[in-house]
Amino acid sequence: MRTALVITASDGAAAGVREDASGPGVAERLGRLGYAVERLVIPDDRAAIESALVEGAARHPLVLTTGGTGLTPRDVTPQATLAVVDYEVPGLEEAMRAAGRAQTPFADLSRGVVGVRGRSLIVNLPGSPKGALESLEAIAAVLEHALDTLGGPYDHGLTSAEPGGPAEPTGPGDNDR
Repeated sequence: MRTALVITASDGAAAGVREDASGPGVAERLGRLGYAVERLVIPDDRAAIESALVEGAARHPLVLTTGGTGLTPRDVTPQATLAVVDYEVPGLEEAMRAAGRAQTPFADLSRGVVGVRGRSLIVNLPGSPKGALESLEAIAAVLEHALDTLGGPYDHGLTSAEPGGPAEPTGPGDNDR
């Protein structure tokens, strides 16, 4: 069973003055997809988010955040994510915004990013429960393949049996078109 961490970035939820409405829904959906889910609620603080992402990516192949992707000065989840990922996965970002755009033009205001840290996928979801679930649904069909690819051994040009050996096809969707 795969594991995932769902991090809710919310000053109000972290302080206990507002209920976390998006984290539980995301965790429930991931559970239905076959993930064992850990949850964490932290304030909208860039250092706290960066730390949680680094620690989460060290333990889980999938880390999702909810909240902090808007335009206010406290919305710093994308900046924190960009600070810790090795590279972005723009196609997943685009898929989430496109799915949201089909529901509301305000989806274009989401700054959520998707990136890879080591062998973990980090995904920023919006803070609204509806937006978070719609964004997750937009990428759910490719999550398993993305995590399989990240988990390896799918290094182009190498086989798992012979480091430095000849390239072998990795199967459908090996990222080469």
